[in-house]
This record gives sequence, C-alpha cells and structure tokens, in this order.
Amino acid sequence: MTHNKRPIYNYGSVKLSVYDWLSGIPLPSHKEPFDCVEVHFKNSRKEFFRNPYKLPLQIGDVVATETTSGHDIGTVSLTGELVRIQMQKKKADPLSPTLPKIYRKANEHDIEIWQEYHSKEVFLQKRSRELAIALGLEMKISDVEFQGDGSKATFYYTAEGRVDFRQLIKDMAKEFGTRIEMRQIGYRQEAARLGGIGSSGREISCSTWLTDFKSVTTAAARYQQLSLNPQKLAGQCGKLKCDLNFELDCYLEALRDFPKTDTKLQTEKGIATCQKVDIFKRLMWFTYEGDFLNWHKLTVDQVKEILQLTREKKIISSIEEYLQAQEVPSIPSRNIDSESQEGSLTRFDEKPRSRNRKNQKTKNASQNKENNSKPKENTPNKEAIEKIKNTPQKSKESNNTIPKEAPKEKEEAKNLVQGQTKRNSNKRRNKKIANPRPTPAQNNE
Repeated sequence: MTHNKRPIYNYGSVKLSVYDWLSGIPLPSHKEPFDCVEVHFKNSRKEFFRNPYKLPLQIGDVVATETTSGHDIGTVSLTGELVRIQMQKKKADPLSPTLPKIYRKANEHDIEIWQEYHSKEVFLQKRSRELAIALGLEMKISDVEFQGDGSKATFYYTAEGRVDFRQLIKDMAKEFGTRIEMRQIGYRQEAARLGGIGSSGREISCSTWLTDFKSVTTAAARYQQLSLNPQKLAGQCGKLKCDLNFELDCYLEALRDFPKTDTKLQTEKGIATCQKVDIFKRLMWFTYEGDFLNWHKLTVDQVKEILQLTREKKIISSIEEYLQAQEVPSIPSRNIDSESQEGSLTRFDEKPRSRNRKNQKTKNASQNKENNSKPKENTPNKEAIEKIKNTPQKSKESNNTIPKEAPKEKEEAKNLVQGQTKRNSNKRRNKKIANPRPTPAQNNE
C-alpha cells in the first residue's frame, strides 16, 4: 500500500527528522535486530513501542499501536540499534513489561478514520476555547490531538496556576461525544508545538533543534553584554530566549582571561572605570570619574599591564599613554563641480537661479516678438530716425567744424519720438477704460 511508504505529517527541517546512520551496517550473525521502535505522533510527541510480531518496519511506515483503550495511529520515526541509544538517553527500559506494543501496519480503513478525526481537531479547539471562556476559566487551550480510533481527545493547555476544569470536561464530553483528557504544558513546550518565525527570520530554535528546555536567567544576558530589554530578550513563549543558554558557553570561554568589569585603573590623572567591553575584539573602554563623555579604548593586554604596574605600586600618569592608535580612513577628494547634485541634501535649499534666468530670457524673447508683430502705427516717425542715422560722422579733427544747426535737428527728432510713444500709451489706457476686465461675479452670471 502506498500509505505505508509516506509519512502523513510533513516535518520540514524540524528536530523530528532523523538520519539513520547505522542503516547500511549489517548486524553480526549471532545478534538479532532490536525489537523496539520509535513512533512519532502529532507535533513533537514520540514514544517507544515493542515489535513482538517481528514486523519488517521502516522509517515512514504508518502503524497501529497499543494504548490504554483502543489503538492509536502513528508513524515510525526510528528503527534498529539507534532506538536502543535513544532509550538509554531517555532512560527508558527496553525490558519493561509495561512497554506498549505494535499491533500491525495500518490498513486503508485505519488511515481513513484517523484522517477524518484529524480534520475535526481545529473545530474542537475553537469550540473548547469558547466553552472555557463561558465558564470564566483562566486557561489557554493551545492544541487538540485525537486518538487514532477517535475514542479519546487530548487537550493541551497552558495556565499560570491550578485550574478547576471539571465542569469544562463534562460540557466537552457532552458536546463532542468522546472521552476527554486535559494535559497541562509549559509555555516553552507550547511554542515548540506551535512553531513560528523568530526575530532573526528563521524558525524558532525550540521547534527545530532544541530539545532540552533549561531555566534561563538574566545573568546569561549580562555575560553576553546584552541590554536587559524584556521585549528583545523574550521569545515567542514570553519567556527568555533559550538561545541565551546555547551561546553562553562560548561567551564564558572568551571571558575567562578578561579582567573584571568592576576593576578600576588608578592613574595620576584620576581613577578610570570600565564602561563597555567587546568580548571577541578583546577591547575595553574606560572613562575618568567626573568625565564620562570621553571614552578611552584599551586592549585586554594593556589593561592587564596597567593592573600589574598598580600591584607593583607604580602608578602611571594617564591611560592616554596606552591608547590604541586608530587608523582614520582617508576620504578621497571629490570634485564638487563635476559631481551631480542628485544625492545632495541641500539641493532644495538654494533658489533655482538658473531656472529664473531661463524664464526671464524666454519672457524677453516673447515680448520682443510681440513688439515686432505690432502694426506700423505704433512705430515712431521714420523720417526723424533716418535723419539721425544719416548725419555725417566726421573724424575727430573735424568735430569742431560741425554746423550749429545739427544739435537743433537732433532735439527735434527726439521730441517727435517721445510724442509718438506718449500717444500710443494714451491709446492703450483709453482702450482699457472702455473695455474693463470682467469681475468673477460677472463671469458667473
């Protein structure tokens, strides 16, 4: 059957996927295969079962297992000698008579019933939450798991304290028509069952590779030089992130030869205290008492040297003698004229002068065109202008011999031009008065 060769649940890259590295190694001739297997159920629940009927089981086979009442359906996750190693790790006794057994490989009918009840779990979870809210119970039902034959439904919940859910069980058994079991889990176990995406953009550790949930304290954050911000240190479960414990050993190893952060450097200039530590770069920042704005960077070796001199009663003048030379990167000179102004932040502060000049040029050009296109009546007397142009221009030597009548002619021509321009302006004014511009109220009418 095709159902026995593919798992029902898709685990992805979670911790439930197992690689059997002993599958290609044959057993000795005198040794029998291990008769226990590991079976995986919904979410992270795994249990060990005995294979008394010597069924040829492989990873991914769907099997029917023994329970307290009826049977359950699960997927084989591990076989062979690795099961023995896992049972030793989980402190399970393979020779225990209470160890449940595997009945058979699941047939088509078993899988259909299992999938039918599995599709009802979402509705049961929603309805059970409504019943709990109606009774005023301070609890959160996070998951529901049906037994393979549908005879029992297990409800996983989280709560701060003890909850009296006796009436809730009666209501749910009456409405759902099955046996109800309530199981309380911690907040970390809830996050591991539900899964999710962490602040790093990857799957959270508790649902992927982390299996042991140890207590996490704020001391782990202090050793790692992290700010004690609960919003950043808390995970999806609302508790401190389990990753803090995972990375703690690396930080403690790096801090082993570091001076204590509360050490003070005695100098003639004053006492310096530690303000910041960079663990992996092996740097420490110190400030003088009363001058906390100026930070001085020292290496761990320099701090140890100063402390050694202090033990020898040799006080240094100041910690500036041990300052590490900082390499200032040279900024290449840029040609501002050749550089485009697209990325300049102050490009909108200055007035666009060039644009105004262009606009003025265009206005002047249009005015000149209008003036040229005007009728000849508006032009001054041509005869007077031609007289001015046609006046003979003599050399400097003959300037003194100009007749006296010439200036009088020039003055007459100027007077003619001025009189003509005055007449044209008066005509324009009379036109404006005769044809006044309509007001907005008139236009509306």
